[in-house]
Amino acid sequence: MRAVDLIEKKKRGEALSLDEIKFLIDGFTKGEVADYQMAAWAMAVCFRGMTEEETAHLTACMAQSGGQVDLSALEKTVDKHSTGGVGDKTTLIVAPIVASLGATVAKMSGRGLGHTGGTVDKLESIPGYRTALSIEEFLDQADKIGLVVTGQSGDLAPADKKLYALRDVTATVDSVPLIASSIMSKKLAAGAKSIVLDVKTGSGAFMKTAEESARLAKAMVEIGAACGRRVSALITNMDLPLGQAVGNALEVEEALAVLQGEGPEDLKEVCLALAAEMIALSHELPAEEARQKVEKALESGAAYKKMNEWIAAQGGDLDAFAREREKGCAEYTVCAPADGYIARMDAQKIGISAMLLGAGRARKEDLIDPAAGLILLKKTGDGVQKGEPIAKLFSATVKDFGQAEKCYLEGLEWADQKPTLLPLILRKIGVESDG
Repeated sequence: MRAVDLIEKKKRGEALSLDEIKFLIDGFTKGEVADYQMAAWAMAVCFRGMTEEETAHLTACMAQSGGQVDLSALEKTVDKHSTGGVGDKTTLIVAPIVASLGATVAKMSGRGLGHTGGTVDKLESIPGYRTALSIEEFLDQADKIGLVVTGQSGDLAPADKKLYALRDVTATVDSVPLIASSIMSKKLAAGAKSIVLDVKTGSGAFMKTAEESARLAKAMVEIGAACGRRVSALITNMDLPLGQAVGNALEVEEALAVLQGEGPEDLKEVCLALAAEMIALSHELPAEEARQKVEKALESGAAYKKMNEWIAAQGGDLDAFAREREKGCAEYTVCAPADGYIARMDAQKIGISAMLLGAGRARKEDLIDPAAGLILLKKTGDGVQKGEPIAKLFSATVKDFGQAEKCYLEGLEWADQKPTLLPLILRKIGVESDG
């Protein structure tokens, strides 16, 4: 078997077998298949696509390319993956809700590159929180309290890491089979029996339209089913930031507020929908019963109690976090430039504004300022008067807020009449969905 023959076969639009895909992935991981050959194959996939069976084989081969987490001794294991967005702190809320109801959430999350920090960056804004645990510590905490969130293991799906780096510099990122297999290979390697996907769509998401998001969601659900996992996906609106806080410590504060019965309604609704789907899958319950359970877990304080237990188990100190937040940092108020309604918010522009304040990374080696970010006082659909405060900017490192303010305002569109808002949850895609 030769790589060049498999490239030729895919160039002709023919499907590769499991053995052929395994040959490519194993050879590429070991350095026996050259970068330029894998790049040529990835470009052929971009033009010719892959069958459902091929995509499932590719995912399984990448998942098996390194270490895999064995959660088989734990009951009702469930994971969640978000395709990324601005103000997306849902894991901080959903994980304790779900764990408080008897499911096990043993999750490896990534750092952010771009708009704002990832889940790990948010958690590291809590003094003492340990994001690096040994596999023994990881499994022990999952067993004892049903909830653990760490950084991703370097040995988890190394083939995907290597292939993604190559795709990033060869214009082969935007292929649904390659995106779906990249995401799902890490989820399969992480070991959960059930997986809920939060596929974002809109200006602040990688997939800009609901149709693109649905294709990606359907592909990932099909991969999960082919690999013996229970998987479903929610298509959620990322045409505007989720909640009011954008920035690491700010988002932790907002998550804590939601768990205490406060916080923005849009964030709460998306979290309840995701948590209900996770409980429905992991407990094999009807959707309505699962929804009632997660609402009760939030209202009773059980989820907030689980949050405190989780953070303490990983060395975090929420009292110290509160004291740190009281110290404050440099703050700047953005005021409305005119009367009217906010007709649209470009979530990506707002995310870039947060990055300019220090909340995200332009390069992998950039340091995160935990205090940096924005509080959105007004969002799409809100009416404002000229000079009224519409956002607050925060930073411990930036002294001139002009660039961040300019970027934020460029992300707003204005109208004389109140706009019609899209729903938060656009659709659900499951194994029985027609896609």
